[in-house]
Amino acid sequence: MANEKVERLCVVDCPECEAKVHANITSAQEFRDDPEVPIPDHRISFGNCPSCWSALLMREEFMGEDEQGVCHWGAAQRLWPKPGRESHKSVPAIVEVSLEEAHRCHNAGAHTACAVMCGRALEGICVHFKTKKNYLAMGLKELKERGLIDERLFKWGEQLRFHRNMAAHATEEKISKEDARDLLEFVAAICEYIFVLTARFDAFMERTT
Repeated sequence: MANEKVERLCVVDCPECEAKVHANITSAQEFRDDPEVPIPDHRISFGNCPSCWSALLMREEFMGEDEQGVCHWGAAQRLWPKPGRESHKSVPAIVEVSLEEAHRCHNAGAHTACAVMCGRALEGICVHFKTKKNYLAMGLKELKERGLIDERLFKWGEQLRFHRNMAAHATEEKISKEDARDLLEFVAAICEYIFVLTARFDAFMERTT
């Protein structure tokens, strides 16, 4: 289909503002995976943030029509700049749910809550691997002893544990925006290493040996 000239609002994450915004959509184009099927598969929209005016490129999945013939579309996913977070199927649900909540907290500016959810994601890793101790300090040590994480990831985990404890209790200490972002990246890197890269390396070795 040709580009659709539109004037509508679309809720999406703005990476510059680090918040959900009602993006102003200026143009959109619908796409069909199968040219023989008359209904669209997805829509690509271009617009800008109403606060900082950053350009935004978004994708929306077609969800179908209602009885009145009104088209419905799924939640917008940012394609550019800095595509939004995508979950990986290798990450277990008990970990993924906390990672997703941590990202939502960070995007909403709830930095203390973000630190708490990062710690909860780390606890989820321990639960997934059935560590013998049910508290995080010993769980991390066991993950290291079993070779699931190395010394560097263990140190990252210790910082996550420390800041999780600080965030979870009523103190005068504050979690800054920068610290919350770093904690989020640390726990994401740990999950990437354990659940994604390790499995990919094992598969690589099976193919090449």
